[in-house]
Amino acid sequence: MTLIAIEEHWIMPELTTALKAVPHPDESLFFNEMGDHGQRLEDLGDGRIAAMDAQGIDVSILALTPPGTHPLPADQAVRLSRAANDMAAAAVDGNPGRFRALSTLPLSAPQHVAGELARAAGLGHVGTMVYGRSGDRFLDDPVYEDFFAAAAELGQPVFIHPQIPSSALRDASYRGFDDLTDLGLATFGWGWHLDTATAALRLILRGTFDRHPQLQIVLGHWGELLLFWLDRADSLSRVAHLQRPVTDYIRSNFHITSSGMFNPALLHHVLSVTTTDRLLFSTDYPFQQPTRDEITAFLGHFASDEDRRKFSSANAAALFGLDL
Repeated sequence: MTLIAIEEHWIMPELTTALKAVPHPDESLFFNEMGDHGQRLEDLGDGRIAAMDAQGIDVSILALTPPGTHPLPADQAVRLSRAANDMAAAAVDGNPGRFRALSTLPLSAPQHVAGELARAAGLGHVGTMVYGRSGDRFLDDPVYEDFFAAAAELGQPVFIHPQIPSSALRDASYRGFDDLTDLGLATFGWGWHLDTATAALRLILRGTFDRHPQLQIVLGHWGELLLFWLDRADSLSRVAHLQRPVTDYIRSNFHITSSGMFNPALLHHVLSVTTTDRLLFSTDYPFQQPTRDEITAFLGHFASDEDRRKFSSANAAALFGLDL
């Protein structure tokens, strides 16, 4: 059975240097250097393919690791976004049977975002990965309207990936322990996921999908908590004067991926909200490295061979327009 992993991270050293040089660098960069993560993130060649082979993954869709270029000054973000997209495209060209890529975009330079999306699509990128805000500007800010219009028109799915909450929010809610616990609470333990769910919900409430009904969004980690709270979130549809309940937008405009969290209870809950046609496989490499046996065991929780095929490859191939 073909296996396509859609959220497999990488980084280029020049970007790491730039991100560390900004005032108050993103503390989640710490995770990029744990263990052998740095080496694995920078490897777009034989080592990565060997890891894929060990897991039974046929195709990886490469995506720049958090926080992308979002924290950088506008000029630098534009330059390094272009460089990253060129490098990822070269990796795909070098191994077209094993790699595809999501583009990275300079959200700190809103006037350049739609143009870089189109340029990257021309290079062969099959979608894009963004974060819930750039600086103090939320993803649903009207300055990004051209971006979402372009993504819908070009058929480029938008993966909204977690990022660390703002400093103000961290001060209010995510501090008071030791440094590492503070960081874990603000990132993988809670804050990453709540921040991403809020960004997605804000896009719905902004009427983004009423204006762009063809736009497709991807959320990792089984929907970043949002799918567990739709009974309450649906109540927002009335006050926001949306055309449909929030749940309807989730079912028609959102795809949900596993991000290496192979817990059958999470799968079963998500299937109570949406359908197998909306589920995607990913490992969140290198931060999660499930074994081939763990992946095979999880696939056994799907009800049929057809459902397994959809989750493992067919849905990704259809969403990202893969001709494999």
